Amino acid sequence: MSGVRILGVDPGSRFTGYGVIECEHGRSRLLAAGRLDVRRGSTAERLVAIADGLAEAIARLAPDEAAVEETFVNRVNAASALVLGQARGLALYACARAGLPVAEYAAAQVKLAVVGNGRADKTQVAHMVRVLLNHRDELAADASDALAVALTHAHVRLTRQRTGEVLGRAWG
Repeated sequence: MSGVRILGVDPGSRFTGYGVIECEHGRSRLLAAGRLDVRRGSTAERLVAIADGLAEAIARLAPDEAAVEETFVNRVNAASALVLGQARGLALYACARAGLPVAEYAAAQVKLAVVGNGRADKTQVAHMVRVLLNHRDELAADASDALAVALTHAHVRLTRQRTGEVLGRAWG
């Protein structure tokens, strides 16, 4: 392996997106992207599917580090936020269980790092993910979001390497 492999995860209660990029000399290359469809079964069965699916992806793709998107807190629908938090917890668990160092980024941080605007919409993020990774084909929204998280972590890593400085806690 020539560069560092970064797994990005966009946890969701219906679909959990994942993507792995390889970074070397400031360039990122797409290795794999997909999403876990966890719409069927009880809540417990869906959570097991997230943990097992990510564990399988980690074993197959052999990332060195992971980055997980933080949960957006929805005050209107607390039950939905709770289920999303459980999905995120399983994503963190799967990464930590595999021995990966895990960084966490808020959605606004991801949008700012990838698009340059912390309030960018999903289509702008998806477009920039394809541009940054020189990928012509459409990606599932969840996979694209996961790749955006991985790219954010790659940018933060590179900045730390180049400056030798530690960024504020908000950036991982």
